[in-house]
Amino acid sequence: MQSARLKYIFDPLCGWCYASAPALHTLAETYPDALELMPSGLFSDTGARAMTPAWAHHAWSNDRRIEAMTGQPFSAAYQRNILQSPGMHFDSGVMNRALTAIRALDPHLEPRILRRLQSARYVDGLDTSNAAVVAGECARQVAGLDAVEFAERLGHDSGLARQTALRIGATQDLMRRAGVNGVPVLLLQSGEGEYVVNGAALYGDGAALLAEIARLSAALPPVPAR
Repeated sequence: MQSARLKYIFDPLCGWCYASAPALHTLAETYPDALELMPSGLFSDTGARAMTPAWAHHAWSNDRRIEAMTGQPFSAAYQRNILQSPGMHFDSGVMNRALTAIRALDPHLEPRILRRLQSARYVDGLDTSNAAVVAGECARQVAGLDAVEFAERLGHDSGLARQTALRIGATQDLMRRAGVNGVPVLLLQSGEGEYVVNGAALYGDGAALLAEIARLSAALPPVPAR
């Protein structure tokens, strides 16, 4: 891909982003230095909500479609502890801040942490809107990270909150510029242009996504020499 960049736009609480996790894993393994994760803020701040019965029903309907289509599992523990738990908060803000902090440590860790947090929610049935839960899962993945201190940062570090907000703002600017809505979206950035990678490839195996990136890359005009 030469100097091209891959921009993966997502929200940690998006079920369809979880559906694309296997393909994203392949992407991170194949293009670790070209890949950039970009949180959209879809389910944080004004997008956050309470887990009402109506929203739980909507989520579970999508989840069953995702599982049938991709094989990504949604466990009974997730249904019981998350969807059927009164007062549960549906808010990706803590995870967005955690991913931003992890990226500052090592960008290569961020896709792995995202995948772990998705699995913690949909398979283990853990509340990933909770700072202590998210911090504990991150600490198990990152050597030297103290879960208690990290949870405090996720809840009260104004600098981290500001950095995360700036990151989400940059993602939303990119989405407007590229004319895309919803998540997940994968953009191939080459020269001054952004090109949408066929979204269906995100829900197949990693090989299908790599083939689609190669096809799109070959069709792009060459980047002028500087």
